[in-house]
Parts: sequence; structure tokens; C-alpha cells
Amino acid sequence: MDVSSFFPIWSKLTAFEQQTLKNSAFIKKIPAGTVIHDGSADCMGLLLVRAGQLRAFILSGEGKEITIYRLFERDVCLFSASCIMRSIQFDITISAEKDTEAWLIPIDVYKRLMESSAVIANYTSEVMGTRFTDVMWLMEQVMWKSFDKRLASFLLEESVIENTETLRITHEQIAAHMGTAREVVTRMLKYFQTEGMVKITRGCIEITDRNRLEALSE
Repeated sequence: MDVSSFFPIWSKLTAFEQQTLKNSAFIKKIPAGTVIHDGSADCMGLLLVRAGQLRAFILSGEGKEITIYRLFERDVCLFSASCIMRSIQFDITISAEKDTEAWLIPIDVYKRLMESSAVIANYTSEVMGTRFTDVMWLMEQVMWKSFDKRLASFLLEESVIENTETLRITHEQIAAHMGTAREVVTRMLKYFQTEGMVKITRGCIEITDRNRLEALSE
């Protein structure tokens, strides 16, 4: 499949715009663990995820991470092209959680198209609006939802992403996703285990009572 299959508004573009994108887009392979955008320092272009998984997170002054959102197949990574939006500056880091392949549209090409095409400009604004919604949702969770509920939601979400009840994830990784200390995660997981909701082994968390986790997360 070429880039046309991964660009959501392809059918609304002119023939010239479609050909421009086809001629410029190329596949970029991103090994797991690679940082592809770090604050406002990098601006490689627009990424259309073909396969794999990306993670967008922010880093506090104390070095704590918190995941804002994750991107999967057919998602669009706009912040890798953040320099086209000069009035908006975000210190967001994007890294590959898994080996990833993505169509990369170079920044100069996408910028020219966005300036000349109302369709592409509107689409870019819609994607940005969606990301703002993600950030606001996260703020609400952190400010108003207790940590046990947030952790239950995270475990359930991770189970859906990985399609398994057995999660191969460390307490340190969970802490990085949730913006807290590893010790806080460990204490809460031990509580979940005493309540029969999970079973903890080295590098692995097994969901043993999904219904109770769902009830807690709500």
C-alpha cells in the first residue's frame, strides 16, 4: 500500500497535491526506543504510522515522564512537524515503543501544501484539536481521578493494546506512563494483588479479575 492508503483526506486532494505527496513521501523505519522528536528541537516532517507504536510524553523538571497519548497503525504524528506551527510551542518528546514503519512527508513539502490547500490546513487544525483534547483529558484524570482508578484504567487499556491479559511491563515503565514514582505503582499493584485483581511476577502483570478492574476504573 502506498501513502494514499494512510492519508485520511486523500480523496479530497487535487491531482497535483496527490502526486506531490506520492513523489515526496518515503518509508522511514524507526527501531524501538528511538526518540524521533524532542521538544521543539526536531522537525522532520509529518509521519503516517504504517505499523508499530509511538509514544508522546512530557518530561518534568524533576525528570518524571507522563504519557500524553500513543499512536498506532494509520495514526498521524503531527508534532514531528511542529515547526510549521510557529505560534505553538510544545516540549513534547515522541519515541518508538515498538519497531515502527511510517510514511514520512518532508516538512518543506507539507508546509507548502498546507499553505496552498485549505483542505490540508483544515485537516492539520483538526488533528491539532484532537491532540489538545487528549492533553485536557489527561489533565482531568491526573487532577480529579484517584491513582487506583487511573492505574486500573491503564492496565485495562494496555490489555486491549497488547490483546492479552498477561502484560509484560515493568513497574518502572508504568510509572513513566503515569507520571509517578515506581514505588507508588508497586504499592498499588500489591494492593490489587491482595484484592485478587492481578497477579504479579517478575516483569509481568496478569489480570486475574477484569470485571473488578473495570468497576474500579469507572
